[in-house]
Amino acid sequence: MPKITESSELKPFLCQDRIEVGCDEAGRGCLSGPVVAAAVILPKDYRNSLLNDSKKLTEQQRFKLRTEIESVSLAFAVGIVDESTIDQINILNASFLAMHRALDKLIIRPQHLVIDGNRFNRYNDIPHSCIIKGDGKFLHIAAASILAKTYRDDLMLELDLKFPKYGWKRNKGYPTIEHRKAIAEYGETPHHRKSFTLLKENQLKLF
Repeated sequence: MPKITESSELKPFLCQDRIEVGCDEAGRGCLSGPVVAAAVILPKDYRNSLLNDSKKLTEQQRFKLRTEIESVSLAFAVGIVDESTIDQINILNASFLAMHRALDKLIIRPQHLVIDGNRFNRYNDIPHSCIIKGDGKFLHIAAASILAKTYRDDLMLELDLKFPKYGWKRNKGYPTIEHRKAIAEYGETPHHRKSFTLLKENQLKLF
């Protein structure tokens, strides 16, 4: 049986009478690394007062919750789209593709998709709802945000071992000053998104 904790402010589902999956992505605003998405089907009676948008949690909380999410979920999956594909189809479509890849791997076919954000490319014949800031409103989207974030962080830690000068173990590929300074000094890597503006003229002057 799933672990039941005290009531959460987040809602457990949007449609009670359907098998519903929550979807979210991580890494959309990064300069390097893949975009990663997750899809999670939670039991209808699951509650967890700690489960929330991954951005509102500490790293320790995220990884602790990942273990529980993977344990209690009826089904979960992660989809990844690499940097070269991001450059070819743009980051928005790459985010949708990552979600589609996660949905492809679910062992249970959902009847309704609940997507974090305001847009989505239709997946097969399954109806979907887009929820702006859904990772702070629904448990299954929050769970997906945690899986997407932690799996992507793991990937960036692996890449940091190969390219330690860019600080990816700290910035995870996001456009921090540290990251941009490293690009200015050492140039780009094969894992940088070439379609993104890695450095702007006014930023070069700051260095």
